[in-house]
Amino acid sequence: MVKPLPRNSGTCRVVDSRMAANPGDPVAARRTPVPLADRLLDIKRIYHEPDIERFPRARQVLGRFPDAERIEVPSHQAIPGLYGNAGNVEDWVRTKREVLVLGEKKSLAARRNERSSDWIAPSTANGCAMACSYCYVPRRKGYANPITVFANIERIAGYLERHAARQGVKAEPNQCDPSNWVYDIGENSDCSVDAMISDNIADLVALFGRLPNAKASFATKLVNRELLDYDPRGGTRIRFSLMPRETSRTVDVRTSKIEDRIAALDDFVDAGYEVHLNFSPVIVHENWLADWGQLLAEIADGTTERTRQQLACEIIFLTHNEALHEVNLGWHPRGEDLLWRPDLQQPKRSQSGQWNVRYKSPWKGRWVQQLSELIATTLPGCRIRYAF
Repeated sequence: MVKPLPRNSGTCRVVDSRMAANPGDPVAARRTPVPLADRLLDIKRIYHEPDIERFPRARQVLGRFPDAERIEVPSHQAIPGLYGNAGNVEDWVRTKREVLVLGEKKSLAARRNERSSDWIAPSTANGCAMACSYCYVPRRKGYANPITVFANIERIAGYLERHAARQGVKAEPNQCDPSNWVYDIGENSDCSVDAMISDNIADLVALFGRLPNAKASFATKLVNRELLDYDPRGGTRIRFSLMPRETSRTVDVRTSKIEDRIAALDDFVDAGYEVHLNFSPVIVHENWLADWGQLLAEIADGTTERTRQQLACEIIFLTHNEALHEVNLGWHPRGEDLLWRPDLQQPKRSQSGQWNVRYKSPWKGRWVQQLSELIATTLPGCRIRYAF
């Protein structure tokens, strides 16, 4: 094994406040759970495009947050003071918790993918209330990444149904699926969070539940048990993102605990979802492989045979970004002890012209092989759909 150079890394755990029946009792305060939506969202301002209330979905969202200030803007993509404002770094998490954007998705296109899905579906949302410090989406917005909900869900769903119909029967199996065309519906957001704001995800799950040749797919770091009340009919694949617990505590900010995600796997299989695992990002540090061995053992011990037999996974090693690194130093620098490792990484210019960093090629290839072998021995039967 190629061993990284010794290095200390700090840990940071974000703890949300807890409401208790007896506010003066600190033990009760720790034990009394807060509803998921209340913990992640306290919407105080809604930026919206002109005449957004012509969409029923926009009216639904506005009705869920009746006390929020409404601010009309020309476009959801250009909001002065929100995007491109370096001062927002200091309020990174507060912005995610308190700000919502409502807009219309005007350009609809399904983009070829051929990794986790055959197609990337038009987004029904963009941004996230969670704050994973490695997330690439904030790079596109500039110092703020609140959720944008697209209200024209009927047009988006109609486009997807017509697009799937044009594909016809899938002629041959591929790594995405043996028989269905797979559409990733959550490339730029976490659908489990989106489902707490609007019924867009419920509508898409219902759509793919009745399409004969297509399947929805999305990765999530949040256990939203309201999704168990949907009727997916096998037409939606949920990819629960998992990583070792201690690493997650440092970089998975405002997400569900790893043990809660593992505990949810059987329940979502029983509810009619196809459940896969998203081992992403794999973050290399001094004891990374031993930590992954422990995680894989927890998955094997914490799931039923039925769940394990239908599991498949994807492995994605960390790609970080120089601009995002600088942003993170302004709000969560301790996470960068794990993410920014010049001793292990090499720079690479992205297609957009930004500088990304990835693990050095000779080492990364060996690390991919080691993790793949560990999965084969510790979680046998879990097919690796792809790894890079």
